[in-house]
Amino acid sequence: MTDALRLEDLRVSLRNETLFALDLEVMPGHVTSIMGPSGTGKSTLLAAIIGTLRPPFEMSGRVCLGQTDLTPLPPEARGIGILYQDDLLFPHLSVAENLAFGLSPRLRGRAARRAAVDAALARIDMAGFGDRDPATLSGGQKLRVSLMRALLSEPRALLLDEPFSSLDVALRQLMRALVFDQARDRGLPVLMVTHDPEDAEAAGGPVVTLGG
Repeated sequence: MTDALRLEDLRVSLRNETLFALDLEVMPGHVTSIMGPSGTGKSTLLAAIIGTLRPPFEMSGRVCLGQTDLTPLPPEARGIGILYQDDLLFPHLSVAENLAFGLSPRLRGRAARRAAVDAALARIDMAGFGDRDPATLSGGQKLRVSLMRALLSEPRALLLDEPFSSLDVALRQLMRALVFDQARDRGLPVLMVTHDPEDAEAAGGPVVTLGG
């Protein structure tokens, strides 16, 4: 079980105009959904949380995990995973190599790392897919590999940026269940940006509307 993700008086502005101001706590194992029209700052909020916000945007307030203030830390030191609409798998690496990229450097030895990758593939019902080229995967399979790569990096929180929007209706239901179940099993606080009310309903947590 990890700590809660907290946004403390988090305010993002663009050219002296406030886009949003939030005080928010996402508890471990719970999903909070962020909704709102295009242009209200949903993806900008995720950038502020992971530490990739750049000028002309300006931010004040704090992003915390438990008692740790993440605000001054670079993205790679924040311990936050993110899953996007696009899978962003490395096209020059196999499925197994993509997953191995997410493994902690603390896991040493080729055999141990391969075993971890094989176990990860089994958890997403893709055993035997390790040698496949990502280009040969379906959209749902790519999303599963992207999710597992994010989880193998042992994040303390997970952000979701419209990850289901390119999937058909039946596959969306399956992938929602997979993503939410995996996050809950790990006790991760999850913040999800979505335009789809059904995503928010499936998440079963609080809904925050920007620009409302």
